[in-house]
Amino acid sequence: MARPTEEPAIDTLSWCRDHRGRDYSFDDFLKRVESFHGYPAPGVLIGAKMVDIAMRRMPAGVLFDAVCESSKCLPDAVQLLTPCTVGNGWLRLVPLGRYALTLFDKPSGQGVRVYVNPARLQPYPETRYWFFGIKPKRKDKSDLLIHEIRQAQDGLYGVQLVRIKPEFLSKAPSDPRAICPECGEAYPGGHGRICSGCKDGTSYYDKEEIK
Repeated sequence: MARPTEEPAIDTLSWCRDHRGRDYSFDDFLKRVESFHGYPAPGVLIGAKMVDIAMRRMPAGVLFDAVCESSKCLPDAVQLLTPCTVGNGWLRLVPLGRYALTLFDKPSGQGVRVYVNPARLQPYPETRYWFFGIKPKRKDKSDLLIHEIRQAQDGLYGVQLVRIKPEFLSKAPSDPRAICPECGEAYPGGHGRICSGCKDGTSYYDKEEIK
């Protein structure tokens, strides 16, 4: 009688894979998160698994863009594992407040959307507390939270096949640059007569004298 095949140990499983095909164990990617993000953020670990799930469902060789529906942590996971960044315009933030991302084929708009499914969080209490903000951040429970995320593997997520709307696929041309009469700096002329930074209440800083 054949002996049953043993399940691979959780420590030997790949946590995620980047667009070049490099596999990362959970511990290896945790170190990358700490280096890139500044601390072992649970949201980036979860985001990496979401990116991995989406990429595994995309056809081979597809040149894809990405959309993040939250600006918290999730974009870092996309930028660590794919060629999509905010800077090159292949990663767009659509602030819907949902912890979800979509990878989609540039020409056709066909893609895969992955999201944290609240219905699947019940077996993972620390993850549920963290996700819903039920309790304040608890440093003494952070190891347990990381452990739950690791143990859950693909179990926290929902997956949808989607098609990006045509109007979202087209990118608006950049406005010609103009010189602001107030500050003398260049800005997109479509913003108005003066730059957004000089409009009342829209600047994020106050000037101070250089001593």
